[in-house]
Amino acid sequence: MSVLHPCDPRCSDATWELDVSEPNEATFDIVILGGGSGGYATALRAAQLDLSVALIEKGKLGGTCLHNGCIPTKALLHAAEIADQARESEQFGVKAELIGIDMAGVNSYKDGVISRLYKGLQGLVGGSKNITFVAGEGKLVGKNVVEVDGKRYTGRNIVLASGSYAKSLPGLEVDGERIITSDHALTMDRVPSSVIVLGGGVIGVEFASVWKSFGVDVTIVEALPRLVAAEDEESSKALERAFRKRKINFKVGKPFEKVEKTDNGVKLTIQGGETVEAELLLVAVGRGPNTANLGYEEQGVKMDRGYVLTDERLRTSVPNVYAVGDIVPGLQLAHRGFQQGIFVAEEIAGQTPAVIDEAGIPRVTYCDPELASVGLTEAKAKEQYGADKVTALNFNLGGNGKSQILKTTGFVKLVRVNDGPVVGVHMVGARVGELIGEAQLIYNWEAYPAEVAQLVHAHPTQNEALGEAHLALAGKPLHSHA
Repeated sequence: MSVLHPCDPRCSDATWELDVSEPNEATFDIVILGGGSGGYATALRAAQLDLSVALIEKGKLGGTCLHNGCIPTKALLHAAEIADQARESEQFGVKAELIGIDMAGVNSYKDGVISRLYKGLQGLVGGSKNITFVAGEGKLVGKNVVEVDGKRYTGRNIVLASGSYAKSLPGLEVDGERIITSDHALTMDRVPSSVIVLGGGVIGVEFASVWKSFGVDVTIVEALPRLVAAEDEESSKALERAFRKRKINFKVGKPFEKVEKTDNGVKLTIQGGETVEAELLLVAVGRGPNTANLGYEEQGVKMDRGYVLTDERLRTSVPNVYAVGDIVPGLQLAHRGFQQGIFVAEEIAGQTPAVIDEAGIPRVTYCDPELASVGLTEAKAKEQYGADKVTALNFNLGGNGKSQILKTTGFVKLVRVNDGPVVGVHMVGARVGELIGEAQLIYNWEAYPAEVAQLVHAHPTQNEALGEAHLALAGKPLHSHA
């Protein structure tokens, strides 16, 4: 079967009519509520398996990831990287000057990327004879029925894929002007002079990184003891060192107490009475499940704090009703949603796919420097296997030729079970997100250090650092001391 990627020009140049509805009496193999990463992946895979699909979406096909998340933020981060390269070019013997940031130009570039991918996705969905796209706000009104604008769509199976929204905190009213979320930040037409970022997780550190590269005075306020606290502690500390060097201010272990508007912006009060002032406050405290008023609980779907509870096969408490993506407790990542969508489509088709290992899902934070990881942190591995049964090794990028060329610092850290496989890979440095593909194969295929050490890694590449780390862990280091 030939399948077009959303970026394929044959998709981008096509015009498709997506707003198609079937009569009330139509019954589909699958009715999907939500056309984001999880929902459209379910639809595309189900269509390949010759199942009939109704795909319901109230906004734009592609959801948060394409329009308000992964794609636009990474476009901003690349623009930020270009700004830094211009600013720092002389250290490479290239004389260039950063005159300023043209936000109209940045937004045009960002929106162009989104537009091309959106057209490609429309082509994939609109070009499938097995998918009926329904534009409108859906609600689960029966255990196998979704209603959209008075019209009902019956499914032999239902897939809930309604996505997430940018959360706030009690007492913190987002006005879209001085107090904003990531949604507002992605459409700004100017570069602010100063920003407080409330939240030091993935979203917070990525926006802090962008704004600092654009010349903004940035302060991160995080209630937890360290930045990106879900990552391995060594990765967090490396990022904090890099942010200090970049003069990105941050305060960790400092819960939010209140915010006030001032003549020039906002004043944030944190635990202990300390205050921070800036032009804007970005609320980056995570994303919540978009499940309110969609009829889930009324139809018997078990929930917990707004999340839909499922078993390992993504089945909800209601027979033939599944859930995928950000509404399912766990990592809120587009590629998790993609894989869950594929899984559910194959499950419904009777293919009995392998259960997804949540720890085996790669994680990347695209700030400068990047963080990438898969598997268990050192702390989690010791908790699971016992401290005396776990070994960790850190290979510094200072011994890697390509990293020296790029003038990046960081490391590849491996966590293994003694006399067993590698159970965690953690990386910090420029472009290390591009190394996560091999890292996830190492984890998911339960590779031993000696097995990876046999593989030949091209020189000079940063990918070599993975090979060198495994050589060292296998007891035969080349460019490092064991």
